[in-house]
Amino acid sequence: MKVKITKSISLDKFIDNSLYNKKYGYYMKKNPFGKKGDFITAPNISILFSEMISIWIISLWKKLKKPKKINIVELGAGNGEMMLNIIKTSNQFLFFKKACNFFIFEKSPYLKKIQKEKLKNYKVRWLKKIIKVNNSPTIFIGNEFFDSLPIKQFTKKNGIWFERHIDTSSKKEKFLEKKVDVKKFEKKIGINITKNQKFIEFSPLMIDLLKKISTIVNKNDGGLLIVDYGYFNKKMFNTLQSVKNHKKIDILNNVGSSDITHLLNYKFIEKIVKKLKLKVSGFSTQRNFLIKLGIIERAEIISKKLPFLMKADIYYRLKRLIDNKQMGEIFKVMFVSSRKINFKLGF
Repeated sequence: MKVKITKSISLDKFIDNSLYNKKYGYYMKKNPFGKKGDFITAPNISILFSEMISIWIISLWKKLKKPKKINIVELGAGNGEMMLNIIKTSNQFLFFKKACNFFIFEKSPYLKKIQKEKLKNYKVRWLKKIIKVNNSPTIFIGNEFFDSLPIKQFTKKNGIWFERHIDTSSKKEKFLEKKVDVKKFEKKIGINITKNQKFIEFSPLMIDLLKKISTIVNKNDGGLLIVDYGYFNKKMFNTLQSVKNHKKIDILNNVGSSDITHLLNYKFIEKIVKKLKLKVSGFSTQRNFLIKLGIIERAEIISKKLPFLMKADIYYRLKRLIDNKQMGEIFKVMFVSSRKINFKLGF
């Protein structure tokens, strides 16, 4: 399938077209999750993951002095599995259950339909715009959300900056570079991105969403929990990748039929949120975060009286979440909060 755009298109617009075009966008026409999809996320590997996130949310609610109402907003809820289990866990805590307003921010109508079917027995509202959430304290959860946002890439050669584009004028798309005034982008986003860099990779949409989230959190209290693959380094790297059938492929192949993603630079996110008058209250690997929350003890409890094969399955799934060679190390967890919150659970 070919993206029908003349001449060339910037990388971020190419990615947006590939993923969210109404006719052929990857997230607009199929369920990419699970064995039959192209990748699998933590909530679909084990219910233990969602339970740990739920306990973390409830603990933060307590730290906020148990407000009578609190918003739980999942950013990009996939097939709805994590939200379902967050609600089920919450229902076991009466006062917290009464306080909760559950929201999902989802761009894909196709995934929204799947989510609504899965969550039809529960009170969940879907937001078209993040800023439409009410004025209660708000906890945002972004599990493998920000990595799927379109990115721009810039390269510095002989003191001149070039932006990465896709040439769509020929039968086969290919990369090309166009001279660009990066200072205009810096002025637009309000952040210096070129200092000490020879290569730049960032998502303008992520910055825009973080600005909106910061407005809500600074006004009403709360925070944002990010769980995603990434790295923490002042230097930026080219991490662009495409995934199909659980394998990495060429980004220009199978456009519209494969996922396009990148690794988050958490150092860059830290820089952004500090400028937005928020703070990083915690940063860790997924392994350490889940272990500190008690995921191993929880696995022991639920598997205690189970037959061997069922117990083995629980620990196999647990290993995928916390093993350093699987998701344990490459996935990071960052808690961004208002400056007045001091909450270190899991970190």
